[in-house]
Order: sequence, then C-alpha cells, then structure tokens
Amino acid sequence: MTGPETLRRTPLHDRHVAAGARLVGFAGWEMPVQYEGIRSEHLAVRERAGVFDVSHMGEIETCGPQALEFLQHLLTNDVRRMPEGGAQYALICREDGGILDDLFTYRLAEHRFLTVTNASNHEKDLAWFREHAAEFDVDVVDRRDDFAMMAVQGPAARRVVEKLADGSLPARFHCCSRTIAGVPLLVCGTGYTGEDGVELLVDPEGAGRVWDALLDRGVQPVGLGARDTLRLEVCFHLYGNDMDESRNPIEAGLGWACKEDTGFIGAEAVRAAREAGPQEKLVPFAMTGPGIARQGNPVVGGGVVTSGTMSPSLGEAVGMAYVPVERAAPGTALEIDVRGKVRSAEVRSKPLYKKEED
Repeated sequence: MTGPETLRRTPLHDRHVAAGARLVGFAGWEMPVQYEGIRSEHLAVRERAGVFDVSHMGEIETCGPQALEFLQHLLTNDVRRMPEGGAQYALICREDGGILDDLFTYRLAEHRFLTVTNASNHEKDLAWFREHAAEFDVDVVDRRDDFAMMAVQGPAARRVVEKLADGSLPARFHCCSRTIAGVPLLVCGTGYTGEDGVELLVDPEGAGRVWDALLDRGVQPVGLGARDTLRLEVCFHLYGNDMDESRNPIEAGLGWACKEDTGFIGAEAVRAAREAGPQEKLVPFAMTGPGIARQGNPVVGGGVVTSGTMSPSLGEAVGMAYVPVERAAPGTALEIDVRGKVRSAEVRSKPLYKKEED
C-alpha cells in the first residue's frame, strides 16, 4: 500500500492545503477530493465556473518528420484530420483491441504533437510510445514534469479566462499559445465536465499565479469528487472504471473514436468486434428505487456496474454498467445487487444530464 510520504504533489499543493481541501491519494498523487463539498462544487461548475488542478495528468511530446505517421499507427482516430492548433480524442489499443488508455492529443505544429495521458497510465503509455517509436523517424519526450495543468469549466469559464488573456481563446477542440495573468501557457478548448471551458498547460513555476488570478475573479476551486460526478452525468468514460484492457472500444461505446482504415495497432480486432457486434454494451442507468450502485456491483442476470454516484444536478442516483446487448435499450428495467440488496434501476439515454436550452 502506498503511504502518504511517497505520493507526488502538484505545484498547487500548498494552495490546496491553505484552502482547507481534503486531500487523498489518487494514481500516486496527493490530490484535493473536495474543498467546500462535492455538491456545491459540482453546481458551481454547472452554473458558473470552477477550476480543477489536474496536474497529475501526464504529457508526452512527439516530434520529428514522421510524427504524424507514428501517431496514426498508435492512435485509433484519424490524426490526419487534426489541423495545426487542433485537438483530438482517441484511444490506444493492444493488438487484440483491449484499451490501453484514452487520451487527448494537441497538434502544436506540423510535426509536433502533445498527448495528455491519464495519470495512472502515464508510465505504461510512455513505454508503449517508446517501444513503437523505433520504426519511425520521431522523438518521444516525457513532458510530465514540465507542465502543471488546470481545467477551468462552466458557462462563465471562458469569459473569466479571456479577461486575463492577451488574446481570444481557442474554439472547442482547438489549442493555442497565450499569456494569461502574465504567464505564457498553452490554452486548450477541451474538458471533462460537459460544460464549456478551457484547459491550461503551464510551466509549474507560473501555476500559482494563474490559479490565484482565477480565484480572485470568483472561480471556485473544485476537487476530484465533483470532477467524477460531473463527468458521470454526461457519460464521459473514466479509465479503470468504464474501460480497461479487458474491454474493446465497440462494447465501451467508443467506436466513433476509431477509424480502422488508418491501420492503427488493434485496428483489425476492433473491425472484427464492430462487424460481429458486442455481447455486452456500456449503458447509463438511473436507480428507480432507493440505493446508490457503485463500481463492481453485479447486475442481476449478467453485467456489472462500472461507475455510480448521486447526481447533484438530477437529484437521483445514476451510473454506468456493462449489460448484455439485448438489455441495453433505454427504458429497460435492471436489478442491481447493491451490497447484498437487490435494487431497481432502468437504462437511460446518453447523456444523463442535458443542459436546458435558453
């Protein structure tokens, strides 16, 4: 078991302590799980703006004459469709189609890319990149220690950040260099909450200055607890819960991020899974009676819960689960074994939470 003394700390750790955050071990890092409370932090992001310290995420830079061809070989999406200043979601898979990670890649220049990895998978991903780089004229560089990372999310997020910036912010799924609060950094129009906003990749030395400037303008600090409830309401996957090496992209509902004709590692296995159709599918659900289903709870008659929580926006318990494909249609009744008690639920459509139109 990893002791607290061995956990890594982000460049913003002292600010979390000063703010009274409850800190927990997560993927080898000491991270804030909440400040004021998960519900209030969650609703701040849905209604206004919140900022997350996500400096535990990893970064890998790929550059060189064959950087695009190399990433096309590794990533499941079509990297050729990513313009300079673009961003793209993709997976990396084993030859058998098992998911090694899901990640975002940013194209910084024609032959220069930055890929953000999940914290728990960074070393594995880096080794995978380096193993396959030998066949290409490309350099793979570990950039994890070169960046702190913040996610500013919510309907007011862009407006607040833009007032601190020296220029306009990038559109969704784009990125650009900017100076914010006097600190040069990379601004990315991506996020993990279902709200608009940006992610900021900044030199660790300047992270505190940017964080303080955001809080001075009323942006609320938000911990990993609300990050999980926000992403689950909009059915965004969490690696290690909703997918792993034992699952392929088709059953995980991520076939849209796979372009088999590019010939990525695992493409033929993913093609075969797509053509055959999955035996199980990942579906969102809501409890229709008491109880909150959690990861690992069995679905009666086949299947398992991968994520579950009480939804602050919806006021009901929700989650995601793998179920047999014949029971995956929205409206299908489910029974879930929650710590020895059978609880009722029903399959819902994605996303669970939909923002009301003005």
